[in-house]
Amino acid sequence: MFLDWLERRIDPFAPFDEGRMPPKTVLGFAAFYLRPIRAALLVLLVISLVAGTIEASLYLLMRWFIDLMSTADRASVLHEHGLAIAGAVALVAVVRPISIWLHEAFSNQLVVPQATNQVRWRAHLYTLGHSLSYFQADFAGRLANRVVQVGPAVRELAVVFIDTLLYVAIYAVTAVGLFGSISPWLALPVVVWVVAYTALTAWFVPRARKRSHATADTRSTLVGRVVDSYTNILTVKLFARTQEERAAVREAVDVHTKAYLHQFRLVTTTTGLLGILNSLLILATGSVCLLLWQRNGLTTGEAAAGLALVLRLIAMSGWVMQTVRGIFENVGVIQESMQTVSRPHAVVDAPDAGTLAVAGGEIRFEGVDFHYGRGDANVIEDLNLTIRAGEKVGLVGVSGAGKTTITSLLLRLHDLEGGRILVDGQDIARVSQDSLRSAIAVVTQDTSLLHRSIRDNIAYGRPEATEAEIERAARLAHADAFIRELADHKGRRGYEAQVGERGVKLSGGQRQRIAIARVILKDAPILILDEATSALDSQVEAAIQESLDTLMAGKTVLAIAHRLSTIAALDRLIVIDEGRIVEEGTHADLVRRGGLYARLWERQSGGFLADRKGEGAQDDNGKSQGDGRERRIPDAVRR
Repeated sequence: MFLDWLERRIDPFAPFDEGRMPPKTVLGFAAFYLRPIRAALLVLLVISLVAGTIEASLYLLMRWFIDLMSTADRASVLHEHGLAIAGAVALVAVVRPISIWLHEAFSNQLVVPQATNQVRWRAHLYTLGHSLSYFQADFAGRLANRVVQVGPAVRELAVVFIDTLLYVAIYAVTAVGLFGSISPWLALPVVVWVVAYTALTAWFVPRARKRSHATADTRSTLVGRVVDSYTNILTVKLFARTQEERAAVREAVDVHTKAYLHQFRLVTTTTGLLGILNSLLILATGSVCLLLWQRNGLTTGEAAAGLALVLRLIAMSGWVMQTVRGIFENVGVIQESMQTVSRPHAVVDAPDAGTLAVAGGEIRFEGVDFHYGRGDANVIEDLNLTIRAGEKVGLVGVSGAGKTTITSLLLRLHDLEGGRILVDGQDIARVSQDSLRSAIAVVTQDTSLLHRSIRDNIAYGRPEATEAEIERAARLAHADAFIRELADHKGRRGYEAQVGERGVKLSGGQRQRIAIARVILKDAPILILDEATSALDSQVEAAIQESLDTLMAGKTVLAIAHRLSTIAALDRLIVIDEGRIVEEGTHADLVRRGGLYARLWERQSGGFLADRKGEGAQDDNGKSQGDGRERRIPDAVRR
């Protein structure tokens, strides 16, 4: 019951200010995450003081016991000293075990697991609040590694200090006090040793910190390399780049090994110096004890207790040096994690951010400017665009024209450089990001699923959906049939089957149909389709077209497609070139004008747009090439 009570004292998931950036100094960073458990750490400190004092007092008890055996009458020793002996027995048999148990209980049940995972949880939530560009600029594996490893590192910084360095301090004070009470000459070797040991530690620590930081950094790079290879294993195999990936990981392992060896070279040197220092302490203490004993300056018990204390200090010194090294390895880990986590959020909610209320779904871009921080021409320049409530608008342009950037800005994945975006008259910068994105459903070209069940993936935008609603959405997306045939390696079937990391167990068309089912189920008032049917073959695309029409009914739709035939029937087409609107109108109007859209339509073969560098691939005779498929024009366009 007591252990259960202890385990419930710290809640790893207790509410906190998720947007507050951790400090950028090691001590500040550690204190920031340890602050919620400071009361528990204080209790652990008090218990450690008591337990350490009891442990050190055993050597004083040894002195008393040996002297008692040397001087007391053997026949009457129990009668004359029975009470003192009983007290010593109680200290050893009762008080000491209780102090040790309490220390372990408070450390293991109150502090260590909860503190570790509380730090991880809070670091994860703050990291999750970073912008999309933050995650795109680093290895996912390295980010995850730094979030996971910071928990034990911060915890060890506090717990090891309490459990190790405090114990050594208590033993050193006890030894100096015992020796000082006998003779200053006996205390002198210990005092000199403490000073020399402190100087050696002061020399060792900054070098260990620097080298451990380098080792931690190379370890994260190694993890990132390995995870990158695993995540993109299909690309690695398709391009037969196994040898190159092996070489890249080998190079990372080699760099990490060299950093590790450089770190342990310092450890070897320091350990050798410490061995010399400890040997000198034993010789000096033993010599002084012998001289004082010859002159009746100390008893046999005092000499035995003193030498035992010295031997204990020496045994602890190597442990402490390794512990200090471990602490500064953790400091290196904390520095590394701090450099990753402790960055200001690029996209944050306004202090007074409200909840977006969507009535009709009108979208207005007013004088919008944006670039990706390259310092050159803007990706989007002075964009003014109004999409009426319930209107279906297609964005057209060659690759790199800025189409996907426009949808990203509407989702507020990036903040604007200038201008504003309004949804039903509400500035999206003045509402919470969650409420904005809850009102918008998105199907992207690069559909990645979470490594969870099919059911969880479809219900991701609406977790409270019923089983019947999930299956209905799957049927509308023409996904129900193949879902029921799925089975994973653990024998789970149908909607319970796991899809693998990023949905790799499914084909591109299957992933896209599940993504469409997810959007159908979410039923948001604003819909973004970014190449929503790009991974579908013509037969499946035609089959779900009716479902997409049903999905778009009554919604404001912003659609992107390189295959113009898939969006030609929309209410209005907006032609984007280098971040500017150059044309707009219906498909028929734009074709009649003979502008950029008409040229793109004419130069398509199979319905695909050319890229910016070459608007149409050509064969040896200069004729436009495509995928050999006949251009399809929707019935709505023909009509």
